[in-house]
Amino acid sequence: MNHRPPALDRVFATLADPTRRAILARLAQEESVTISALAEPFSIKLPAVMKHLDVLGDAGLITRSKHGRTVEVRLSPAPLRGATEWLRRYERFWSPALDRLAAHAERKEAEARVAEARAKGKGR
Repeated sequence: MNHRPPALDRVFATLADPTRRAILARLAQEESVTISALAEPFSIKLPAVMKHLDVLGDAGLITRSKHGRTVEVRLSPAPLRGATEWLRRYERFWSPALDRLAAHAERKEAEARVAEARAKGKGR
């Protein structure tokens, strides 16, 4: 059974790629970015970046606007809201485990501080 709408499938498939996630992260920090500025930090060529932008655009995650010869890209977060709502239904499965992990890490950190304090006390 397939209960996910095609748009949601497209968003998750788009987010599976680390380059596309990096582009979205950059767009989340800046209101709009030129394509050349978006491409700059990547070791891939501009045509490859353009293909990633096409995929992001097809998923509705970005918009492009042309100003003269410059194309600016903006984040379009609406499809991410749908993905977040879908994921939120399953949060109850991982939240308790994450809470237990955080509590365990805090206990270990406290134990390490106590052990360190004892070691310093013996060194005197």
